[in-house]
Amino acid sequence: MTAMISKVLYHLLYALVYAISLLPFGVLYLISDALYVIVYHVARYRRDVVWKNLTSSFPEKDEQDLRRTERQFYHWFCDYIFETFKLLSISDERLLQHIEFRGVGAMEEVFDEGRDCAAILGHYCNWEWLSASGLAFKRYPQAVMGLIYHPLYNEDFDRLFIDIRSAHGGECIPKKDILRHLLGCKRDGRHYLFGYISDQLPKWENMHLWVDFLNHDTPVFTGAERIMRKVNDAVFYVDMERPCRGKYICTFRLITAEAAKEQEFDITRRFYELLEENIRRQPAYYLWTHNRWKRGREEFNLKYDVIDGKIIRKEEFK
Repeated sequence: MTAMISKVLYHLLYALVYAISLLPFGVLYLISDALYVIVYHVARYRRDVVWKNLTSSFPEKDEQDLRRTERQFYHWFCDYIFETFKLLSISDERLLQHIEFRGVGAMEEVFDEGRDCAAILGHYCNWEWLSASGLAFKRYPQAVMGLIYHPLYNEDFDRLFIDIRSAHGGECIPKKDILRHLLGCKRDGRHYLFGYISDQLPKWENMHLWVDFLNHDTPVFTGAERIMRKVNDAVFYVDMERPCRGKYICTFRLITAEAAKEQEFDITRRFYELLEENIRRQPAYYLWTHNRWKRGREEFNLKYDVIDGKIIRKEEFK
């Protein structure tokens, strides 16, 4: 019975989102404007977190400037929701009128050499639209455009997001399976571009590297880099811009042609440098609702020891 109810709920959810996605962009943005009023002024969704993140990241800016960025962020955040829904029904041709991919030729040159590509990105602009990156390949239309994801707790929402992310050729792979999947692609001769969103907050036991990011001493994930180095992919940073509402420009910028030749953590450090450059150009389009700086180095040093590269919780805090 529970499985049947879940199946019904999923189909109802899918039907609702699909119906919304059929609306023209102009109508979706009108609905987004209404949602902005509710989210920003009425519900005040995570405004304390957003404000704390903005003021600590840009101490050089005055309150008026930061308030403007805050409002712009919430406007974009509401747009992001409906733009993501739109992926379910928009045609490939129409979508490519709204997102432009640059630097694809450099990735196809990597394929020419018999190697594969990784793209590293943050929660910036509409990262969901990057699931359509494979549409930009001219000489390698059969190449796999892969997305690494962490399954959602709610199975219905998880299935819906897989449907959205695969609507334009994206192949969704759970992060626990990614290395095995990449090795399988290489074995089968399938060229690929896999995207790694790498700006989440790691758990305490995964804090192997700290970087200076947006005026914060920031713990960062290094797992993506380890995988890239193991399979020796060419690594590209995904540089995104939003020149106007409903339009994105995605530029793939080469970080390294051979990940295995880079020193440990160099790829991750370079990624955060490029991401900060991106954010400082258009700060409103970063996901400021994440409380990504809630764990600090002082607390880490208090509770954990690093022994032979492993992070061990101290006895008194177990």
